[in-house]
Amino acid sequence: MLQQVMTAPGKIEFHEVPVPEAGEGQVLIKIQNIGICGSDIHVYHGKHPFTSYPVTQGHEVSGEITALGAKVEGLHVGQKVTIEPQVYCGQCHPCRHGKYNLCEELKVMGFQTTGTASEYFAVDASKVTPIPEDMAFEEGAMIEPLAVAVHAVKQVGDVKGMSIVVIGAGPIGNLVAQTAKGMGAAKVMITDVSDLRLKKAQECGIDVCVNTSKRDFGEAMLEAFGPDKADVIYDCAGNNITMGQAIKHARKGSIIVLVAVFAGMAEIDLAVANDHELDIKSTMMYRHDDYVDGIRLVNEHKVALKPLISRTFAFRDYLAAYQYIDNNRETTMKVIINVQE
Repeated sequence: MLQQVMTAPGKIEFHEVPVPEAGEGQVLIKIQNIGICGSDIHVYHGKHPFTSYPVTQGHEVSGEITALGAKVEGLHVGQKVTIEPQVYCGQCHPCRHGKYNLCEELKVMGFQTTGTASEYFAVDASKVTPIPEDMAFEEGAMIEPLAVAVHAVKQVGDVKGMSIVVIGAGPIGNLVAQTAKGMGAAKVMITDVSDLRLKKAQECGIDVCVNTSKRDFGEAMLEAFGPDKADVIYDCAGNNITMGQAIKHARKGSIIVLVAVFAGMAEIDLAVANDHELDIKSTMMYRHDDYVDGIRLVNEHKVALKPLISRTFAFRDYLAAYQYIDNNRETTMKVIINVQE
């Protein structure tokens, strides 16, 4: 079979390797689609602090089970699935308390261990989540980023009836906004400086879409929600400007959730955060229940994934996919690799 290998930043090779066998407790999956995310792009540019080369990428994935190893129950050959790419120790304090997404020894497929970018992939059955038979493989490859959004929204508990602001309308911000709305938020406002991304958010049913390069963030929030402002602000952009907006304009006693990976050391006004008793939370990846809830939201037509797909590339064109993203940063949402093409 063919396996993708990034041998150095910006360099991708394809190696002929044996098709793996499904060992005990494992399944063999014929990989169908793989999504490229921001962290993958960091690896491509040599800027991911926790990835070394060579590395086989691929952590947003869909596929079909082709073989079952011994002692695998509850799954069957031909079943559509996605993979949860976390590799955790099971022994540390977070793992022992159900928070394996925070494992002290956490590795992620495609970064610190072999990813799924190959024609077939053998994986522990415990990391496999079925997707509905009528779900497209392209959508299946986007359940992983949707799970990120679901986990982020859940950091504040039940959002039913809440007023929500999402800063940043990229793929994760879009999915956070859709998820909050799908989970019962009364009204959701999303902001960005890209009209294209805001138009996509509008297409996905977000209530209020604001370009903050043209309108003041605080004024837009007051117009959308009145003097009570928002109950929660999710920062899906992760920079000094966006976190500064959140802290400055948040209602006293409300919640800010940092979803994005912050670039560099933050310079934010903690004096205001302290004075306003703001609850500043963060979020890290996901757990199995987030996958289950994400799939349910798609199945119930409360979250739309297909509008976020900008382009699809054949497996052999992996490098061209990265080049396309680099050349179309402002207009690209999600790029998908079709492994079987």
